[in-house]
Amino acid sequence: MGVSPIEIFKKLPKTNCGDCGVPTCMAFAVQLTQGKAELSQCPHVDSAAAEELSASSQPPVLPVTIGSGDSAFKSGGETILFRHEKTFVSPTGVAVLLTDAMDAAAVDARIKAANELKYERVGVALHCDLVAVKSDDADKLAALAKKADEGTGLPLILVSGNLDALKKAAEPLKAKQPLLYAATADNVDAMAALAKELDVPVAAKGDGLGGVAAVTEKLAAAGLKKIFIDAGARQIKQALKDQIQIRRQAIKKTFRPLGYPIITFPCEMTDDPLKEALYASIFIPKYAGIVVLSDLKAEYLFPLLVERMNIYTDPQRPMATEPGVYDFNNPDENSPLLVTSNFSLTYFIVSGELETSRSPARLIVVDTEGLSVLTGWAAGKFAADLIGPAILKSGVADKMGKKRLVIPGMVASISGELEEELPGWEIIIGPREAAHLAGFLKDLS
Repeated sequence: MGVSPIEIFKKLPKTNCGDCGVPTCMAFAVQLTQGKAELSQCPHVDSAAAEELSASSQPPVLPVTIGSGDSAFKSGGETILFRHEKTFVSPTGVAVLLTDAMDAAAVDARIKAANELKYERVGVALHCDLVAVKSDDADKLAALAKKADEGTGLPLILVSGNLDALKKAAEPLKAKQPLLYAATADNVDAMAALAKELDVPVAAKGDGLGGVAAVTEKLAAAGLKKIFIDAGARQIKQALKDQIQIRRQAIKKTFRPLGYPIITFPCEMTDDPLKEALYASIFIPKYAGIVVLSDLKAEYLFPLLVERMNIYTDPQRPMATEPGVYDFNNPDENSPLLVTSNFSLTYFIVSGELETSRSPARLIVVDTEGLSVLTGWAAGKFAADLIGPAILKSGVADKMGKKRLVIPGMVASISGELEEELPGWEIIIGPREAAHLAGFLKDLS
């Protein structure tokens, strides 16, 4: 960033009124430098300070929003090169491509997949984020855009080399902020005029970094800020090099012509769906704002969404599962209760083993602040004096006739303390590894 939070704070009204949605002016200044807030959110900053701060308070990669309402997709706002430095801000958007070369059944199948392929992991909803529609025919592009909008409600990317087609498709949908793709060296003036007329975001495409920077400079000179960039490479090696350089130039050099989120097209790099998914998996951490896929298949989409979720989390705050009691395989009053931590990976491993064991059981997840069982035990957060009260408070005992608690074998040492915390309960030392739960529960029953 060009200025520090302290320098920004000095130019804010310092009222701590909270009208910006942030409790204090200092916290607001920090969020400005992180790209998590915009200066326009402060209604009390004077015009002179606003003008002075408008450029310096912007993150190196400008934020851009496609779509509107609850389904709006935001990209950009990034301030770092590597996740361990702080955290990435805007998760990569996954888009599916619809073209006029597809028959109606293929289009319908992709729309159906966009609606149905949704997952929940650690309380986070995972799904496709956008739909890209492509045609150089004005009527076909408009029809595809309308069908995609009505069929999914997702933000749209309109792809065409025909500006008349883009205008016809975008005009009725301009309130929903579709992305126009793409402004090039040949059409940049006309594309800038169209994007300004409709007040929608636009993508810039160039032949290499110099070419795309020249296009974005002309778009910015025309007063446009809502820009995505595509350096044009369709070979994985060159595309990866370009994306790394784009981020480095934006972050390290504050080079504004490349300070925009990136759109990538793995769908144009290979006909092999597995390679396409692999290319997308490379672009998610390095540094795509959007990846456009030719199709949505569960076996490829789910791993990409999980990868994205893992990359776009705060590395200083472990992902955690909601504490509580979870039922598996229709437990009854004689089913045992198992206990684990709320570290998300631990929960998903244990819950997966319980589901496939086919043995009725309950699992209580205790709050260890996102730490694993062994780490939580070492930190005093997976301890008998915390587990016992959590069980009693949960009310799970009312559902159990035979009160049996299975604890992880790696913390067997807390069994005696748990007997004191839970009088009348049978404390059973389970296996050290979740992979052995199925056989253990079968023998236990």
